[in-house]
Amino acid sequence: PAPAAPGWTWLSLLLAAAGLASGVLAWNKVQSMQEVLAQQTAQANAQAQQAQTVAKEAQDQVLAANARLTVAEARLAEVSLQRGQLEELVHKLSRTREDTLALDLEAAMRLAVQQAQLTGSTAPLIASLKSASKRIEGAAQPSLALVQRAMERDLERLRQAPIVDTTSLLTRLDEVLRLIDDLPLQNGLPTAPEDIAPARHTTAPSAQSEPATGWQWWQTRSAALWQGLREEAGSLLRVSTISGPEAALLSPEEGVFLRENLKLQLLNARLAILGRQYSAAITDLAAVQASLGKYFVTKARRTQGAQTTLIQLQEQLRTSQQPSLDDTLTALANATAIQE
Repeated sequence: PAPAAPGWTWLSLLLAAAGLASGVLAWNKVQSMQEVLAQQTAQANAQAQQAQTVAKEAQDQVLAANARLTVAEARLAEVSLQRGQLEELVHKLSRTREDTLALDLEAAMRLAVQQAQLTGSTAPLIASLKSASKRIEGAAQPSLALVQRAMERDLERLRQAPIVDTTSLLTRLDEVLRLIDDLPLQNGLPTAPEDIAPARHTTAPSAQSEPATGWQWWQTRSAALWQGLREEAGSLLRVSTISGPEAALLSPEEGVFLRENLKLQLLNARLAILGRQYSAAITDLAAVQASLGKYFVTKARRTQGAQTTLIQLQEQLRTSQQPSLDDTLTALANATAIQE
């Protein structure tokens, strides 16, 4: 065979060397790319781990925040409950204070009424009303405004109340008490003419006196004799006016008991006046007045005087009755009922 040409050999060697160099360069490039890829992968892994760590921390923070939020909500609910309880307690305390004040004022008013009945003076009532009005102003409770106005009305009535002359009342009552034993009963002994109250009548003018003749003398003597016979017959046969069957059937012993009963009623009226129980005194005096008209001679001067005195005493007691605190007590009762 013929020997190869030297040019192709060198060309083959050059191509082989170039291929080897290209392979080395490619290998180096691949190697560097692998290194870069490994670095990037390591960085990505590190970032992923860091992200996981951050996510875990964030999750922990979220859990902690949720826990704190739950605790805060529980505390808020507890605070709201405590606030509601506190408001209810304050409301109850306010109501209790109003109730206590109303009850204290009512007790003070009733005590003042008792003191006024014992002393016969309106001073305890006036002092109690003034003190209660100041307490209401200091308390500043709108629910007691009506009570304060009622107190002002009662206070004005007390200031205008007349003064009771107890001594004069008792003196006149004692006069009637002394007359009881001397009052004539309807079925008792005849009443003396001078004890009968004169009836109202008109008298004709007297004629001019003329000298008495014999006939007139006999007429005068006959009239005098007839009057004497009438008086003598009247002492034997008595006719009296009796208003009812009870007075006719009243025995002397019962008459004594009747007088004593009237005295007891008058004494009860006296005690009632001393105790400032004017209504009870008026009732007793009216009962005595009715008994006088039922069992005693109403035409007798003493009976009429006793009845007139009893009527005047009743009228004086009616006008002298001590003003009450009904408006104030009613307003306090209404305020307590509304608060309940």
